[in-house]
Amino acid sequence: MLTQLMQTQPDIAFNLFTLVLRLALGFVILGHGVQKLFGWFGGYGFRGTMNFFTQTVHIPYVFGLMAITTEFFGSLALMLGLLTGPVALAVGITMVTAAWTVHRPNGFFMNWAGNKPGEGYEYFILAGAIALALVIAGGGAWSVDALLAGLRA
Repeated sequence: MLTQLMQTQPDIAFNLFTLVLRLALGFVILGHGVQKLFGWFGGYGFRGTMNFFTQTVHIPYVFGLMAITTEFFGSLALMLGLLTGPVALAVGITMVTAAWTVHRPNGFFMNWAGNKPGEGYEYFILAGAIALALVIAGGGAWSVDALLAGLRA
């Protein structure tokens, strides 16, 4: 079962593709994770984020906790290529949930000019699509998954 979760392909272009997707998605999501967990880069930290999730958006505590841990620890796992498929699925679900519950009322576009009440959901479509690609493709041969499964590039 574990080997099936870590399956990958030996093609160099494929492995470069999965590496770039893992690093890009992991890096971007990590920024949001450290905002939510530690309050860095203008974030509210764990307590403020959980208050927003539970009091404003009315997300149950356990789902808020899952979002924060997915964005922080999941992003690190993606960059390493550790359990890429399941972690990418969790990140994708987090992105769809955020788009639907918080950003959908703000329309499609991001708020580049700062003249709308919030951000749109275009970013979440991209992040969700990258996550879906990683669910399908796996981490590639240049990942911890491949190392643990005994695969070589």
